[in-house]
Amino acid sequence: MVRRPTQKRYLLANQILDIIREGRFEPGHHLREQQLADLLGISRSPIRTALALLAERGIIEARRNQGYFLRANAGEIQHVDISVPSTPEQDLYSEIVQERLNGDLPESFTQSSISRRYDVDRALLQRTLLRLVDDGLLRRNQGRGWTFLPTLDTGVALQNSYEFRRMFEPASMMGEHFRIDQGALEHCRIQHIYLESHPDISRVSAVQIFDTDAQFHEMIARFTHNAFIVQTMQQHNRLRRLLEFGGYVNRRRVRDWCREHLRIMDALSNGRNEDASTMMAEHLGRAYEAAKAMARGARKEHPQD
Repeated sequence: MVRRPTQKRYLLANQILDIIREGRFEPGHHLREQQLADLLGISRSPIRTALALLAERGIIEARRNQGYFLRANAGEIQHVDISVPSTPEQDLYSEIVQERLNGDLPESFTQSSISRRYDVDRALLQRTLLRLVDDGLLRRNQGRGWTFLPTLDTGVALQNSYEFRRMFEPASMMGEHFRIDQGALEHCRIQHIYLESHPDISRVSAVQIFDTDAQFHEMIARFTHNAFIVQTMQQHNRLRRLLEFGGYVNRRRVRDWCREHLRIMDALSNGRNEDASTMMAEHLGRAYEAAKAMARGARKEHPQD
């Protein structure tokens, strides 16, 4: 989903909190805008707005002509979470996806039928449908209406997909041209720490959870410097998005795969590619079992006629 400026402020504030926790900063630590901007790969302006939010919450303090300094101690920081407000687009997006997963929405529908179903502004509905198109969940029909794209919703498709991934993802780490980008790795690691350490992960949107998962695997694919592998990974993520979007009710599994991803990233960061490859194979095996259980549960709740 597209992030509004206010949302970005809240998300960045949480990422800064993760940096503070990871660095075990003490009260009085100087939080330098440029250092945070470099670490997160963005400009100083959004960092400044996120720091201002943390100052409003009393976690850090602003000192005139000096910058921002940490006020809270380690124990207090551990339990701090900045809730990210949702937008009407995100709420509608989630509702459409969930109703499709529940079998309440047909494979194809017209603009008029979907407008009657959701009592929302026409422009809001149009933006949400186009975002579903951008995310590979929906396509606009040549004539009228919209159609949900195929997903990994059959046992055979799911098994074939994960079997294929277990062949190429672990092996890709041992390739001749595999080179990691430490900056990308660190940015991805911070996103995972945010999820893994979140005090109430049920409050994190399914979109954010899926994006964190998908971006990790696409990052590994980019490290191969092989366009075919990158395209293959992106295609798989599009196919699994709808199925796994509804599977994040099992938030324990989210924490599990975050930890698995973090261990893989640590191994790669330390040049232990063979260990990372083995861990990736094991991770994909567990991910397949979890996805299979999700698909099985969906078929039990909504059997085919």
